[in-house]
Amino acid sequence: MAGETSAATELGPRFAEVVEVACAVNGEAVLLPLDPRESLLDVLRERLGLTGAKKGCDHGQCGACTVHLDGRRVLSCLTPAVQVRDRAVTTIEGLAGPDGTPHPVQRAFIEHDALQCGYCTPGQIMSAVACLAEGHTRDDDEIREYLSGNLCRCGAYAGILAAVRQAARAGSED
Repeated sequence: MAGETSAATELGPRFAEVVEVACAVNGEAVLLPLDPRESLLDVLRERLGLTGAKKGCDHGQCGACTVHLDGRRVLSCLTPAVQVRDRAVTTIEGLAGPDGTPHPVQRAFIEHDALQCGYCTPGQIMSAVACLAEGHTRDDDEIREYLSGNLCRCGAYAGILAAVRQAARAGSED
C-alpha cells in the first residue's frame, strides 16, 4: 500500500528542534546546539568534556552533580541545559585560579583529608563554596544542614565539616 502512513510512523517519537544556547562555562563563552530535553550534566560531561560533576543518582538526591549557575548551586542532573542561556556556569574545573592554584576550599579539603574515594568530592566542594558565599557558616549545625543534600557513601563527613570550618575562618580573616 504505497503512500499510506503506518500507525507506528504517526505515533513514533518526534525529535525536538535544536536550540542554540550561548552561555559562559568556567569563564569562557560557549555556543551550544542543544536538544531541549538534555540535562546540564549530560552537556557538561558528554559535549564539553567537563567530567568533574558526577552522575550519581541522576534524580537530584545525591549532590554529586552540583555546579554553580550564576554563583548559586544547582543540581545539574535536574537542570535543563537550555536554562543556562546567557548565564554563567561554574564547574569544579573552573574553581582553581588562572595559574592553577587550588581554590581555598579545595586546599582545605586536601588538608583535612575530606575525601576517601573522591566520587562525591567535586559536588561537596561546589556546595561548600556556595555555603561560604551565602554565609551559612555560623556553626557546625548550619554547615551540616546546608551540605545535607550532598551524600558521601564513604563517610568523610568529619573531614568535610572541618574543611568548611577552616575555609570559613580563613575567609573571615581576609
